[in-house]
Amino acid sequence: MIRKSGDWRGKTLSRLRAVIRQADPGVVEDVKWKKPSRPEGVPVWSHDGIICVADALKNAVRLTFPKGARMKDPKRLFNTRLESNTVRAIDFSEGATVDEAALSALIREAVRVNTSRARES
Repeated sequence: MIRKSGDWRGKTLSRLRAVIRQADPGVVEDVKWKKPSRPEGVPVWSHDGIICVADALKNAVRLTFPKGARMKDPKRLFNTRLESNTVRAIDFSEGATVDEAALSALIREAVRVNTSRARES
């Protein structure tokens, strides 16, 4: 998926991927949910469970955190799916600046949620 998106979305996905991998050297990157309408699948990053999933939308690149509602987000990066009881997401629009330090902290927080006993509750 990252290679297929040759426009700004592909560049944004590549940058986000680099930040995720740097924030958690133990992260496992995979491509899931391949189907005829999306043969390239969806990039997924995991560490004792899914950390986040990327999606290239028409007007944004979205990172979705399946356990986002249980995560601390002091820099308020989450800007969509805020009404969900479980999921939170960040939409990056064309030209948006990525706060790499805040995103790295959020990735580490997702790992903490996955590896803590909080995930059992």
